[in-house]
Amino acid sequence: TAVNEALHEALESDGKAVVFGEDVGFGGVFRCTTGLAERFGRDRVFNTPLCEQGIVGFGVGLAAMGHRAIAEVQFADYIFPAMDQLVNEAAKYRYRSGGQWDCGGLTVRAPCGAVGHGGHYHSQSPEAYFTHTPGLKVVVPSGPREAKGLLLASIRDPNPVVFFEPKMMYRTSVEDVPEGDYELPLGEARVVREGSDATLVGWGPQVKVLVAAAKELEETDGAQCEVIDLRTLLPWDYETVCASVSKTGRLVVSHEASFTGGFGAEIAAFVSERCFLRLESPPVRVCGQDTPFPGHAHEPLFLPTQQKVVEAVRSSIGY
Repeated sequence: TAVNEALHEALESDGKAVVFGEDVGFGGVFRCTTGLAERFGRDRVFNTPLCEQGIVGFGVGLAAMGHRAIAEVQFADYIFPAMDQLVNEAAKYRYRSGGQWDCGGLTVRAPCGAVGHGGHYHSQSPEAYFTHTPGLKVVVPSGPREAKGLLLASIRDPNPVVFFEPKMMYRTSVEDVPEGDYELPLGEARVVREGSDATLVGWGPQVKVLVAAAKELEETDGAQCEVIDLRTLLPWDYETVCASVSKTGRLVVSHEASFTGGFGAEIAAFVSERCFLRLESPPVRVCGQDTPFPGHAHEPLFLPTQQKVVEAVRSSIGY
């Protein structure tokens, strides 16, 4: 509902906003675009062929002509055919023209992450591939309120944005969402819970895992953990993270994507450089396993669960 409301607001407030993608015309597989075509017309909300490269390429051209192009790739697992359009076209459009033109009106929505039964091709978290691309912004909300505000900010941002929507939250996340039009700033992290003993950093659905781990550690160990929702991965709010680590002396970063090459490595490396003299223990990463995403029976073994986070924090505090 939060994503649907954001799309309604975007289309209502900007006559040049257009929503398109796989099955969006009838509401989409996750019902995020329900009612949009009926209200705003089939010329502004329409289905496309099942061709991710074509969807994003069309969005690049549409945005370059001054429209707000809101494209949907039905599952983030299938965004890879559009890599060339995103990395070599959208991200470099302004730079290669010396600022003469751009496609900053492009936003690509893509449901991502584990869902309990998605298996290999409907569970991946590919955000790190895009954080290595100057010219893009990469956003991952952690709940309904965040999703609405961040999506509206992404659509109106003057840069192309890849907006990953953790699909587990479509059916499991419930909270009060402000009515009407509002934005949350891109590039600014959110301190979800304050603490003094360790800093826990995550994004998307992993934020709730970190909060649950922090509560358990407070009850069982008396440890006070600060939890930070990064919100935006490119650019990421290193100032908020470093300020927290300078206070706590410890860092635990956690994400669903595989361990090696995950964005957590960038955060750990940056903090190690900036906060070296204030660290009480080495930064720790709690991530998905370095395997293809497994079938649902083995999903708990792959994912960075609450218990894995608790054990990592205990190890860091006891270092």
